[in-house]
Amino acid sequence: MFVPVAGILYLDVYEQQLLHALEGSMVQQGRLLAAALGTSGLSAEGGIDPAAANAVLAGLEQRQTARLRVVDRQGWVIADSSQLGPRLAEKPAAPSGGEYSVPATPEARTSPLYRLGSGIYAFYSRLLGALLGAPEAPLSAVEPFPADRPLDIPPVRAALAGRYGPWTVISPGQRSVTLYSAIPVRAGAAGEARPRVVGAVLVSGSTLRLLTDLYQVRTAIFRVVLASLAVAVLLTLVASFTIVRPLHRLRAEAAELVDRRGRLRGTFRGSRRADEIGDLTRALEELSRRTAEHLAFVEAFAGDVSHELKNPLASIRSAAEMLEQVEDPAERRALLDLVQREVARLEHLLKEVREMARLDSRVEEGPPPVVHLDQWLPSLVDGVRRRAPAGVRLELELAAAGPVAVAASPERLAQVVENLLDNALSFAPRDSAVTVRLARNGTRALVAVSDEGPGVPPQHLSKVFGRFFTYRPAGTGDGRPHTGLGLAIVKAIVEAHGGTVAVANRPQGGATFQVSLPLA
Repeated sequence: MFVPVAGILYLDVYEQQLLHALEGSMVQQGRLLAAALGTSGLSAEGGIDPAAANAVLAGLEQRQTARLRVVDRQGWVIADSSQLGPRLAEKPAAPSGGEYSVPATPEARTSPLYRLGSGIYAFYSRLLGALLGAPEAPLSAVEPFPADRPLDIPPVRAALAGRYGPWTVISPGQRSVTLYSAIPVRAGAAGEARPRVVGAVLVSGSTLRLLTDLYQVRTAIFRVVLASLAVAVLLTLVASFTIVRPLHRLRAEAAELVDRRGRLRGTFRGSRRADEIGDLTRALEELSRRTAEHLAFVEAFAGDVSHELKNPLASIRSAAEMLEQVEDPAERRALLDLVQREVARLEHLLKEVREMARLDSRVEEGPPPVVHLDQWLPSLVDGVRRRAPAGVRLELELAAAGPVAVAASPERLAQVVENLLDNALSFAPRDSAVTVRLARNGTRALVAVSDEGPGVPPQHLSKVFGRFFTYRPAGTGDGRPHTGLGLAIVKAIVEAHGGTVAVANRPQGGATFQVSLPLA
């Protein structure tokens, strides 16, 4: 919209340039005629010879673009181009001896399109306090010049006084203006310092031809403005249906997503659109889905924690109530031992819960360092070997040739391997081996921990990494209390580093837990 509107606003400047060009052309024609008359058009008395002046004008054959009049020293018109010779068909003379002009094309100025545009522009001009098409020179009305008396008008008086005389007047019955330019005719003997003024040449021309062209230009530009407006409206409607309405829908869904108590009431509805709005909708849908899953995890985790806390608290409460009734020192000691064991169980449980909470909130978020497993794993296995149960061997196999490096926190990796080793050692029978194997598969580093214990029942293979899940067949285990969070912590740490963990039973007995991490 800005470019065509700017074109309309520029028409004022364009019109002024055309007027200046028209005036310059008229002045040049007048100067040529004045120069010709000043050298070869003088009479014996020293004035302008009317016959010579008419002869010069007749020789032009009406091919000049302006009306030319020759005025003597007293202001009488002695030659007029409108009265001499045949007139050009494309430039008929106006009535009452007026200026040459080309009538305006009726459909240009009177068409509904032009009237609409001019009405809008006139309103705009009134707001700015300017008049449409007002020339710089002051305007005045003028009647047809009488033939029975000298021309006593400002430009002729100025020219007869030896100056250039411009004048701009309103043409009678027209929307145009008429420009007048008077040039003095000078003549003098050779050697005179200042030639005398013997008359004047009055050049006049109407701006109606310019206005006719401007009417057509304005109509064409206004047609472009209307076309631009139609395209802008169409694009606005397209934007409304393709951008604004989907954004309003997303805003409405966002407002309804959470209730006043902060609870999630639903998720964003996805979109099949292939543009940026569709990408945004799908991203918000995925975000709301993950948020819902996280809230469900938090609620389930809180329920599991409260359930796990009930049993030791119930035991402690029962033992405390029985202490008031038991007098036997041995029984009181047994009850106190029970309270201490349950307190220790609670402390261990709360420690594991706190660790799960830290992993879930990713307190240690940051760029992880690079850990070379082939160099780091042997020292870790040696540390665990020292506290392994008697009769259980802890072996390390480095199957990967060359360095194996991953981007991970060394402390978290140690927690993963130690939890897997503790779990395997707790199930390993006497005179058996627990094997740690490091390998590389394409762009993944593989750490597998295998034992020769009873293995995992098939119905529990999908549950071993769940929170608070623990299964200890009779005759197995190390006898220590287990919270069921060790393997859940392993899974959380591995997945936080972009890896996976899986469990499978060995054909020869026992289970293998395998961790897969991307290579650095």
